[in-house]
Amino acid sequence: MQGRKVVVSALQFACSDDITTNVATAERLVRSAHEKGANIILIQELFEGYYFCQAQREDFIQRAKPYKDHPTIMRMQELAKELGVVIPVSFFEEANNAHYNSVAIIDADGTDLGIYRKSHIPDGPGYEEKFYFNPGDTGFKVFQTKFAKIGVAICWDQWFPEAARAMVLQGAEILFYPTAIGSEPQDEGLDSRDHWKRVMQGHAGANLVPLVASNRIGKEVIQTEHGKSAITFYGNSFIAGPTGEIIEVANDKDEAVLIAQFDLDQIKSKRHSWGIFRDRRPDLYKVLLTLDGSIRS
Repeated sequence: MQGRKVVVSALQFACSDDITTNVATAERLVRSAHEKGANIILIQELFEGYYFCQAQREDFIQRAKPYKDHPTIMRMQELAKELGVVIPVSFFEEANNAHYNSVAIIDADGTDLGIYRKSHIPDGPGYEEKFYFNPGDTGFKVFQTKFAKIGVAICWDQWFPEAARAMVLQGAEILFYPTAIGSEPQDEGLDSRDHWKRVMQGHAGANLVPLVASNRIGKEVIQTEHGKSAITFYGNSFIAGPTGEIIEVANDKDEAVLIAQFDLDQIKSKRHSWGIFRDRRPDLYKVLLTLDGSIRS
């Protein structure tokens, strides 16, 4: 019996700080992925410009735009409809007096299926996102696209197994993580690259679903309130299979268009027969609802 085949793609490129240039690069790589047979194509996090969260600057908040009639989302809707592909689109969202790190899911006919707002907001040297972003209020969501039911979360979300499990429990057949991660300005000796990959490989294996991660490359220098800050983004965008195995991976320097095909029906059969969802014990997981791991009677 022929299963449901889907071809996924992860893009990787260096960003300038010019929206027009970056959106054109994204479109060029989306077209390249489509030519290689991709159905669902993931662009990296906040690809319209530099990763501005290295600094706490009031002027950078002006980069946010409302979700409705967002020009980059609208352009990607046209592109998705033209090519017949699904495109999650990361953007900095202004919502009245709130601001979010968000992603809009564009279906293969150009329909906007809705947004997910990043739930876990980091706050450390070089990654000072709490200055810009409210914690997301959408909860973890899945989106029924033409080719698959997908779960999409954003960067720091990828370090939390609860997020991956929540999406798969709602029926996600593939997980997608647009990302911006690289060196640590406060510690040149700290390299999280392999840790970053292994954590997400674990999500794929623990839930028996493919996983796609898209990260940027290049060195970006931002003027902060304390002088210049620099991050070298380490790329290594990858596609993992349902046992956590790496199917395709990019390097840390080059633009890339990664492609992999999966049989979703075959994976579903394996997921069900493996028993990890049959044998779950939600009644024992109340500790997950606490902050300090203690359960009080």
